[in-house]
Amino acid sequence: MQRYFITSSNWADGHVKITGDDVHHIVRVMRMEKGDHILCAHPEGKVAVCALMELTNDHVTAQVQEWKEEQVELPVDVTIAQGLPKGDKLELILQKGTELGAASFIPFQASRSVVKWDEKKAAKKLDRFKKIVKEASEQAHRSRIPVVDTVVSFQKLLEKSNDYDVKLFAYEEEARSSHFEKLSNAMHSLKDTQSVIVCIGPEGGFSEAEVSQLKEAGFRSVRLGPRILRTETAPLYFLSSISYHFEELR
Repeated sequence: MQRYFITSSNWADGHVKITGDDVHHIVRVMRMEKGDHILCAHPEGKVAVCALMELTNDHVTAQVQEWKEEQVELPVDVTIAQGLPKGDKLELILQKGTELGAASFIPFQASRSVVKWDEKKAAKKLDRFKKIVKEASEQAHRSRIPVVDTVVSFQKLLEKSNDYDVKLFAYEEEARSSHFEKLSNAMHSLKDTQSVIVCIGPEGGFSEAEVSQLKEAGFRSVRLGPRILRTETAPLYFLSSISYHFEELR
């Protein structure tokens, strides 16, 4: 069944009202008819099987048939803080990171980011990013859509990090060192329902000043294996490791 995320204001008395682009997808792309079933996800994380009742070009209404019991979200809340990469790599990170269970994303302007954030295009780009994570959440059958923050400065990122239980950053020097902290060691200190933020540098990595500031802010540097990963690979490695540790080993 197709899955759609419905805002809380569009739920009432066992009925769901679907508006926006999802109407076009249901009516024109999927060519659904009255009586067909879809999955509707509530912002609180609940998911219901719903039967289509009315289909128009402006809206679709559906009736809740049953609520499903799902456990598809990571047991720990993971935020990916990503140094702005080149090209469309950020879109790839958002899409695949959503599939792998990230709860939120904070893009930040690192000192070695080649790309400079254009404030004039910020709103349009953020809308694009939100659309990517919504569609990826539907495809992956998530019960929640990850939050995508606007691009922040490195200093602002350090301030935001105070809201997290565990703070890590992937550091390429850990992969080269004979004295390194394994990611598995950091994961063993994590507990269910805790929040963790992992900071990933752009293509050029972190500057020495940024490394010092991260450590001063309470971030622990970790090794993501013995190989040097691309900036778009690192967050996916981290999320996959978290999933394996907390979901597949249990």
